[in-house]
Amino acid sequence: MTLELTMTTRANTALSNKASDVLLAQSRDYDRIAQALEYVAQHASEQPHLVDIASEVGLSEYHFQRLFSRWVGISPKKFLQYLTLSRAKRSLSDSASVLDATFDAGLSSPSRLHDLFVRCEAVTPGEYKRRGQDLTIQYGFHPTPFGECLLMLTERGICGLSFVIEDDREGALAHQLIGWEQAQAVSDQDGTRSAVQRIFASPSQSPVPGSSPLRLLLRGTPFQVKVWEALLRVPAGSLTTYESLARLSGYRGNAARAVGQAVGHNLIAYLIPCHRVIRKTGVIGNYRWGQTRKRALIGWEAARGELGAA
Repeated sequence: MTLELTMTTRANTALSNKASDVLLAQSRDYDRIAQALEYVAQHASEQPHLVDIASEVGLSEYHFQRLFSRWVGISPKKFLQYLTLSRAKRSLSDSASVLDATFDAGLSSPSRLHDLFVRCEAVTPGEYKRRGQDLTIQYGFHPTPFGECLLMLTERGICGLSFVIEDDREGALAHQLIGWEQAQAVSDQDGTRSAVQRIFASPSQSPVPGSSPLRLLLRGTPFQVKVWEALLRVPAGSLTTYESLARLSGYRGNAARAVGQAVGHNLIAYLIPCHRVIRKTGVIGNYRWGQTRKRALIGWEAARGELGAA
């Protein structure tokens, strides 16, 4: 029994190390992918060819094609099609019926990556006022397919997930701790690693049998929490607008601006998918962690959806 347990532990450790290596490679790839996306966005009217994009990131066409395909699973040309204005408009049109069906059924997103889904728990008004008093927050910095992230974890669930911008770990942590000033923040790379690996696992990786949903601990006003919960129902690969999100959140009238502010206050990136909200004109719009990263997230999810349906 002891030998069997030891072998199982070693196997799990090997899988965890492999997952970490994959995320680290994807994170390094993302730096060049982001540079390529920024170049394409700035030269969209010129419709740059593959050779132009590859030259911009200092690679041959062959190596850039391989790098890009390894990161997202499809060719650069196919990926960039997901990011055009016309594609965004079509996606918005297609998403409307999907979102209506999802909300009518009272379901979470029907197409989250590899059956991943989450449950939310909001802090009480008393807990909100105490700003994390008597709460311990574990945090760690880890590679993801979209660059380095900061994950914050409590015994009640994930309370923060953000992307690190310009290697500013200190700034990322300080911003994520807003509202949790009275909590005890403890650096714990090992304790947060498995959650990050699960969140950003590739579609080819099957979820652990019997694994429980990821839990999120949300700190916000009742209005903000309601908007964030509505965001969870936007399927991966789909897009919505602030106006549609207001309606699907149960608000009538001119609530789009207030909904936009609530979206902007979201501090759990990717899992609460504020990157799936764009302007009704089809323009990608702003994103707390950078417009380039938002483009990457939208295209990556759209590609994953197509690959999963293949």
